[in-house]
Amino acid sequence: EVQLQASGGGLVQAGGSLRLSCTASGFTTDDYAIGWFRQAPGKEREGVSCIESSDDSTYYADSVKGRFTISSDNAKNTVYLQMNSLKPEDTAVYYCAASLVAGTLLPGLYGFWGQGTQVTVSS
Repeated sequence: EVQLQASGGGLVQAGGSLRLSCTASGFTTDDYAIGWFRQAPGKEREGVSCIESSDDSTYYADSVKGRFTISSDNAKNTVYLQMNSLKPEDTAVYYCAASLVAGTLLPGLYGFWGQGTQVTVSS
């Protein structure tokens, strides 16, 4: 079965860094676009970044450009999100998801979702 597992979240101070990992099973990430999304309490789910694993094309939300970097290791069937210069407003549950459509930050185009990992940034 298609499964995604996000990991690497934690509690960090503002200005710190975390690297999230999304490991896929049941399919090959090279055949999918993989996206990172986040959702804070009381807020809508927000697209953060995505990567076309087949050609490594990447996309970022304006709010994270210059701070976050998405990358993939297809041999490990894993996609990473390196988060630097973290801000309290980055606090959210971060989800990874897979889409067969295209690289996009629209959550409705992702059909497979992981359980998410909590990122908390303190000031």
